[in-house]
Amino acid sequence: MPEFAHRRTDARLRLVDRDGTPLAGATVTVAQTRHAFGFGNIGFDFIDPVAGPPPHEIAEATDRGDAEPEDPAAPAELDVLAEAYLSLFNAVTLPFYWRLFEPVRGVTDAERLRRTARWFRDRGVTVKGHPLVWHTLAPTWLLDLDDRAVEDAVRERIRTVVAGFAGTVDLWDAINEAVILPAFTAEDNALTRLAQRHGRLGMVRMAFEEARAAGPDARLVLNDFDLSPAYERIIDESLDAGVPIDAIGLQTHMHQGFRGEDEIGEVLDRFARFGLPLQLTETTLVSGDLMPPHIVDLNDHVVQEWPSTPEGEERQADEIVRHYRTAFAHPAVESVTYWGLTDAGAWLGAPAGLLRVDGSGKPAFDALRDLIRRQWWTPPASAAADADAVVAVRGFAGTYRVRTDAAEADVELPAGPFAVDVVLAGER
Repeated sequence: MPEFAHRRTDARLRLVDRDGTPLAGATVTVAQTRHAFGFGNIGFDFIDPVAGPPPHEIAEATDRGDAEPEDPAAPAELDVLAEAYLSLFNAVTLPFYWRLFEPVRGVTDAERLRRTARWFRDRGVTVKGHPLVWHTLAPTWLLDLDDRAVEDAVRERIRTVVAGFAGTVDLWDAINEAVILPAFTAEDNALTRLAQRHGRLGMVRMAFEEARAAGPDARLVLNDFDLSPAYERIIDESLDAGVPIDAIGLQTHMHQGFRGEDEIGEVLDRFARFGLPLQLTETTLVSGDLMPPHIVDLNDHVVQEWPSTPEGEERQADEIVRHYRTAFAHPAVESVTYWGLTDAGAWLGAPAGLLRVDGSGKPAFDALRDLIRRQWWTPPASAAADADAVVAVRGFAGTYRVRTDAAEADVELPAGPFAVDVVLAGER
């Protein structure tokens, strides 16, 4: 059995023309164009180049000093980012942090995010919104409201965002970090206050039920960094209560070093028991000095500079391969999202990107590209249909382009045995 057999398709394509007539003997080229597995990253760096700086009122409220009429960055800057991104990734996470999205009540950054999301979708990239509900980066104007008004605002926020982006963003982290939510003390916020009243399950139910009502076709993810039994209890309670969870999100920020194949595999096995797809939603591996192991809250590590180093870059490349191979090997995992394309603006100022600040690629970028685009990619192949007009395709699950001299068609080939008619409309 080949390695990663659960990621491979064993497909039989029956070639027909527009009238349904079999095309026995037709010669076709079959080429993979996209993975079924989700290889993602964050798209935060793309918002300004694609959609311009934020409107003046939002810029002032979020301490952005560059508010001006929309004037997207020079195409070369966007081209550099786009070339790197699209050469690796088929999924993107965009930021819907409430305090930045709606810093002034009723004034939102929706249009810039919508333009950015459409830019990615037009290039075949699946877009995820992160997050609908989170205590961190909750807007400060919520603090002036009583609990009932806060709940009304949360519900309205969820409905408005999910419905407003339907068809453009249909994958959401519905609620982020519910484990710590009622006990969060690092910053005064109205959502923790609300969670102390409703409990964790009440907050999870609110987020998912409002999102499902506003987006019946949306996929909704429960996401957390706390991978302890406490998170498992929340999932158990939520599923028992009928909360419509579509996937379980597992954060894997590893600023203190790679946790190893055994530990990651054990985590995946524990959460796979729920029978839901697993998403590794936030993966980080640094290419500089590791954060000291005694630090519990990663936000507490504040340094003047955190440079990338040659030794760190080699370590990052080795560890990213090991991490991705562990995830790709586990049948419950449907996607991995790396948390940072470049070191510029990376979370915590860490050298966690796949590109350096100057835009040059690190060894980790090349190592990941070797996995995704070579080792886990099906090379193009030509074949002649047999007497039954059938062409066999064995390769990694995903989207394939079937082409003759006169016509072409795209077809989704899932993992496992599969048979489908491929209509080549230009053939007769």
